[in-house]
Amino acid sequence: MEQLAMTCGIDWAENHHDIALVDVDGHVITKRRVSADAHGFSELLGLIALHGGDPDSTPIAIETDKNLFVVALAAAGFSVYPVNPRALARYRERHGQAGGKSDPADAIALAHVLRTDQHLHRPLPANTDSALKIKALARQHQEAIWALHQTVSRLRSVLLEFYPQAIIAFPNLQHHAATAILTAAPTPAAGQRLSSRRIEAIFHRVGRRNDPALVMQVRTDLKASTLRQSEEVETALGTVVTGLLKIVEAMRDAVEELERALTTALAPHPLTPILQSAPGIGAVLAARILAEIGDDPERFTTAAGLRAFAGTAPVTRASGRSHYVKARKVRNKRLGDACHWWAFAALTKSPAARAHYDRRRAAGDHHNAALRNLANKLLGDLWWCLRNGELWNEEAAWPHHQREPLPTAA
Repeated sequence: MEQLAMTCGIDWAENHHDIALVDVDGHVITKRRVSADAHGFSELLGLIALHGGDPDSTPIAIETDKNLFVVALAAAGFSVYPVNPRALARYRERHGQAGGKSDPADAIALAHVLRTDQHLHRPLPANTDSALKIKALARQHQEAIWALHQTVSRLRSVLLEFYPQAIIAFPNLQHHAATAILTAAPTPAAGQRLSSRRIEAIFHRVGRRNDPALVMQVRTDLKASTLRQSEEVETALGTVVTGLLKIVEAMRDAVEELERALTTALAPHPLTPILQSAPGIGAVLAARILAEIGDDPERFTTAAGLRAFAGTAPVTRASGRSHYVKARKVRNKRLGDACHWWAFAALTKSPAARAHYDRRRAAGDHHNAALRNLANKLLGDLWWCLRNGELWNEEAAWPHHQREPLPTAA
């Protein structure tokens, strides 16, 4: 790499970006506001070139990794450093304690971050387009699921206002049988008119097995005597329920479509066999993990770095006579969530993982702490597999686990 000529800070916004160039001695070379479009990007490149900079000697700091400027700068060969806004807030305090803040000043502060501490920050990983495609699909798949859960919660809240029988009949409103029955009977009056034959036909349409006891239980719950709203209010709330059910159905379709696209994109990626060889990692979890760690082999050079990024590794706070270990709060929450569910799934897929979890529980860890400790162990082993291009090996992952001997033939 050529000698550092200058550093660039970009404070981004929706319609414009503030740019600042700072030389190696800390002097502001120039600052300017450019539009957040192709013309603004060309203006930024011209500004860097005008002052003797180029992609090899001008690192760029910005508070995001999703902006189109970031994509274009990386494609142009620049080293882009996404800086956490919390970190920038601390750097800002180095230049003044009055609490003042402005976009041009933040751009200058970002440039100073790389001038003084470039070696302490991670550059944007060099992920392949395949990994970025999986990341886009995996994140939106997860967002769609969260949105679906929120809509179902809204539906439950509305039902509690006037139709509690429906919640008694279907405690889990995400089941297709529940939404199908509510679509046919969105009000208490309509629910009381449902016959056993109609309920059975609806169940059959959504793929539920023929269960006369279940049909009778649902019919009994819907016909149960309860407090009622006025007819006009029930009709209005029934319209709300019908609308929410249509939204739920559309969201289900979107989740299924995203999952199909996600698994299709995941299948040909070279890291997929390694990820899915680990016990408890299916297609969706493999995609979520790959989406967050990427496929840049130089991004995580140690297992500790990956564990810290995921938040499975604890942090120690020691000052004077105070010394305690706690869960890491600053982390990639999506990766941490994926590792949590991976550890949970591994309890039934790997006897050694289950034994490790049981030991942590016996030592006094609560459920989530034990899962986090297990995830920390699993993630370190996965890092080794990805680093060396090897499939998961239970014997190597748990060398000291006492396995039951195989039964002898009679």
